[in-house]
Amino acid sequence: MAALLALPAAVPLIAIVFATLTPDTEVWAHLARYVLPRVIGNTLALVGGVLVLTAVIGVGLAWLTAACEFPGRRFFDWALMLPLAVPGYVLATIAVGFLDFAGPLQSALRAVLGESARLPPIRSGGGVVIVMSLALYPYVYLLARSAFATQGARVLEAARTLGHPPRRAFWSVSVPIARPWIVIGLALVAMETLADFGTVAVFNYDTFTTAIYRAWFGFFSVNAALELAAVLLLLVALALAAERYARSGARFAVETPARGATRLVLGRRARWFATGVAAGVLLIAFALPLLQLLVWAVQHAPRDLDLRYFGLVGRSLALASLAAALIVVAALLLAYATRCDGRRATRALARLATLGYAVPGTVLAVGVIVPVAFATRALEATFGPSSYVPYLQGTLVTLLLAYVARFMFVGHGAIDSGLQRITRSIDDAAAGLGVRRLALLQRVHLPLLRSGLAAGATLAFVDVMKEMPITLIARPFGWDTLAVRVFEMASEGEWERAALPAVAIVLVGLVPVAILTRRSVHAA
Repeated sequence: MAALLALPAAVPLIAIVFATLTPDTEVWAHLARYVLPRVIGNTLALVGGVLVLTAVIGVGLAWLTAACEFPGRRFFDWALMLPLAVPGYVLATIAVGFLDFAGPLQSALRAVLGESARLPPIRSGGGVVIVMSLALYPYVYLLARSAFATQGARVLEAARTLGHPPRRAFWSVSVPIARPWIVIGLALVAMETLADFGTVAVFNYDTFTTAIYRAWFGFFSVNAALELAAVLLLLVALALAAERYARSGARFAVETPARGATRLVLGRRARWFATGVAAGVLLIAFALPLLQLLVWAVQHAPRDLDLRYFGLVGRSLALASLAAALIVVAALLLAYATRCDGRRATRALARLATLGYAVPGTVLAVGVIVPVAFATRALEATFGPSSYVPYLQGTLVTLLLAYVARFMFVGHGAIDSGLQRITRSIDDAAAGLGVRRLALLQRVHLPLLRSGLAAGATLAFVDVMKEMPITLIARPFGWDTLAVRVFEMASEGEWERAALPAVAIVLVGLVPVAILTRRSVHAA
């Protein structure tokens, strides 16, 4: 069972690795001369810039809300996670539409200050770094806030009794203790940045994901797409190895915050400065973009809200619901297989099955389509093109396989954590009453796993709703979704018309953010 469930994630990786063993020399020569230098430089610059900015924003805000007292702290403690509901490509669409040369802000500036008035170009490397950092900083904020909250006030008090002022105590004590959580958050940010397609496509900023898409749909070159995917996969593997190396050999301990422990009291100016920083980030990353989306959506709803739009909504909901159901069932079987058989091989297959979350969507899509097309051609060659064969290429099956490979980690994490809370003593007690095997799963485990199943299904549903590159590459003809509609409108420069589908995606994305916020607040 574990081997079967690992196939959706393993087959694309095998296909990509196999393509590198038989490279096309002409394709490689073209890539090495015209494509790789540009996309490697852009990708590394993007990842580096986003990591630095998300570390500054996420760690700084986490420290303020976890260790300091300032006006509005209780509100910002959970509200600063709301930008997770806004996909990066939606935030990019708003930023370009509002701040571009022909956008409303620069047009108003030219009307007031003259034709020479203009802002720095938003469609630049700096612009894409800022937008992606505002969309991804909650990953670092969430984990760093948890780390700072578990340190307790005694750590700072001990540092201050040793003569460390608050600023020095932060850098020499609090940050080193929180380093594992910060590194994990930054690793997630690096993975999301490497995997991003929609945001960089809106900015016309060439990275590996846009190069893979262009090779597939622009040049119709399977070899070029696979070989670019192999290089990107190597970068992902190096990022994962760097994250593991950063945590190797280190041991960290945390303590439960003491009851009644006081937070760091900021001065009058510092208190209001902290409030202003938190409010500014929340406004720029969530409140103002959502308000702009609503304004544009209301303006264009009379023209765009027709039967075609309802078709987009229906297909998006259908795909997300079907994919979430498959992911939850597969994740439940995988978690149960590892529970019943704890051998090393089974655990390794479970890790392989959930590895797809670290692989960019464009890589998975190409890696799934190529083996499916090869299998279809082999069946037609064996049984004849006119005979009945299980034709999979260009169907929902291919798309759903890619979804399962990409988001198995989401469903498995929620279900496996719930399954681990069911102790073996409960199984023994049920066995003593004659309840075993499937009856044990149906009558004992499933009722206890309801919250984990619901959380996994919700997170998978919303992730599929927001997912863009897999849907763009692997969707059947005519199966456009809300995310595809946003991409098409943004590609044509119709920024305001992209607001209507973007609003629907953001509102759906608020559901898992609310669940995550509630859990984190309860944990704190």
